[in-house]
Amino acid sequence: MLEVDHLSCRRGDRTLFTGLSFTLPAGTLLHVRGRNGSGKTTLLRALCGLLRPDHGHIRWRGEPITELADDFNRELLYFGHLNGIKADLTGLENLRVAATLDQDPCADADILAALARIGLAGFEDLPTRMLSQGQKKRVALARLILSKAPLWILDEPFTALDTDAVALLERLIAEHVAGDGAVVLTTHQEVQLTRGEIQRLTLGSVPSS
Repeated sequence: MLEVDHLSCRRGDRTLFTGLSFTLPAGTLLHVRGRNGSGKTTLLRALCGLLRPDHGHIRWRGEPITELADDFNRELLYFGHLNGIKADLTGLENLRVAATLDQDPCADADILAALARIGLAGFEDLPTRMLSQGQKKRVALARLILSKAPLWILDEPFTALDTDAVALLERLIAEHVAGDGAVVLTTHQEVQLTRGEIQRLTLGSVPSS
């Protein structure tokens, strides 16, 4: 599905990584590791097409993502450090907007069901400024339940989650991979999905199973 060929990225005058190559077939999770400042977020943003690498190519289903443009964006769900939650909107409204921006509109009934599954039943109509940081993160993570995108790119998705929410997110990711989805994620936390038969990439090395 996703193919990276001799990718190099710099920040200012410092090379973060160079000559990076890997493939991510359907039904695979890739855990990207590395110390702070090693370029994990830069790599994930490059995979999403949010920044151009200094060298190399990124292909989706055999085609360069720069040429696919919106066709690639429709098949991608990116979850970055910022939740993308608007404080004056409710959880329902935030997810309605996110689904529209993702070009993957959802019925309100589906959004409400996703909020209930993520543990926010009864909070759907509250402005998100009234929610805790963990609850705001859950609103954002409800996008994973609603998304039909085959490729998920998740930058530190487990941050600020309690034990129950971590377990639920692990299940959501496992379900996505089991359904022939592909996931690229970073996490500093040792969670169940970072053990076992998955691909791992430490920047400056090559992926291994």
